[in-house]
Amino acid sequence: MLSRSLAISRRHISGISPSQAVRTLSNPIEGKSAYYTSVENAISEIKSGDSIHVHSCAATTTELLDELCKQSVIRDLNDVTLSHIITMGKADWLTKPEFSSRIRSNCFFLDGNTRKPVGNGTADFLPVFLYDTVRLYDEKIIPVDVAFLTVSPPDAHGYCSMGVSADCSSAGARNAKKIIAIENPSMPRTFGDTVIHVSQIDAIVKVNERSIYEFNQGKGSEEEKAIGKLIAENLVDNGATLQLGIGAIPDSTLAGMHHHKDLGIHSEMISDGVIDLIKKGIITNNKKTVLPGQVVTSFAMGSKKFYDFLDGNPQFTFASAGYTNSVHVISDQHKMTAINSCIEVDLTGQICSDSIGPTIYSGYGGQVDFIAGTALAKDRQSKPIIALTSQTNKGQSKIVPFLKEGSGVVTTRGHVRYVVTEYGIAQLWGKNLRQRAYELINIAHPNHRAQLEKAAFERLKCMPSKD
Repeated sequence: MLSRSLAISRRHISGISPSQAVRTLSNPIEGKSAYYTSVENAISEIKSGDSIHVHSCAATTTELLDELCKQSVIRDLNDVTLSHIITMGKADWLTKPEFSSRIRSNCFFLDGNTRKPVGNGTADFLPVFLYDTVRLYDEKIIPVDVAFLTVSPPDAHGYCSMGVSADCSSAGARNAKKIIAIENPSMPRTFGDTVIHVSQIDAIVKVNERSIYEFNQGKGSEEEKAIGKLIAENLVDNGATLQLGIGAIPDSTLAGMHHHKDLGIHSEMISDGVIDLIKKGIITNNKKTVLPGQVVTSFAMGSKKFYDFLDGNPQFTFASAGYTNSVHVISDQHKMTAINSCIEVDLTGQICSDSIGPTIYSGYGGQVDFIAGTALAKDRQSKPIIALTSQTNKGQSKIVPFLKEGSGVVTTRGHVRYVVTEYGIAQLWGKNLRQRAYELINIAHPNHRAQLEKAAFERLKCMPSKD
């Protein structure tokens, strides 16, 4: 019974539905072991037309990708497709025509490497909720001939770790016909859906000269710090379970929580900001209703100090995005508080987070998963929050009468509850369009309020008002 319960639990955090027949990466394969080889020999297995999943974020498999670029020319490889979320490090297959004509990225989320190639048509963007990226692989919507992974060295029992990136990579790997891995000793050994037995891997390339990628957010602006302070002091209760993205606003929010008690974390991603609050006993995870006592995340990006803190730390569970971003799991959490950012919000509460006009900038990520899950929370004490500075660096208002032509609505006006700028908090739940416009104009930059009020009257045929 215990082993059956454990198996069910593992499938749950892997985001695998009961009806899906997929392999379990933590199970040893009798009589099989990975072979250690050179990067040249490992990539010689790739052929034209292959579909490859690429491990994301800090785990980006640069050495394998570099060699793939070289061999694509030498061996005349064509129609190779890479599917992935965020990439880090150099990306020659995206920037050099001699490679981009042979290797094409299918991106689930855009980053500094992929925005320009998607914009100029040499790479593709696939709009998808982070939760559903797992289903793309498990339901064979996107086939995987080969998975490129970065793993820790195996332990005494042959178990490696996919470290700081479970996201959809565990799903990409378990559906792959072949797994080629970089073994990097700097990859933290983490617990959860990141465990993979060495016998599940086909070829391993040792990399000792490069550490996994770090992410340094830098200091936030005064406006971003003010937003974080407003959220921490007014919208985060003691005992709340938090979801925070990456960036200055989430970090500023965490910095304002040093007097809170019994906070928990259930988030698709985490970064350095959680370290101090865990060490000070502010983040305890004791009040969580789902996996209490655990920081639950899908991937992590941060500093070496942060990665060292994660290494072998049983306080952290790295789960598939199919679990962390499940609306059902999120809605079960106690006092779930989701904090997300956006590019624009219109006067009715429509949220654009993925594009600037028709130009794709990022993607859906986990915003809709968490805003919807939090809005549907069973305890009725949860808070879905959208945070943004009131204007761009060029002085343009981010609160607008209409979203720019071509912009995508990521979070609907029906899901939005709280919108926060450095000028205050707009509570939109239960408000009609006239009242919403009033709330949002009051947190817009003062330079734009009169213009927004006029635009609201033209759109609504009445003046915005509180009541």
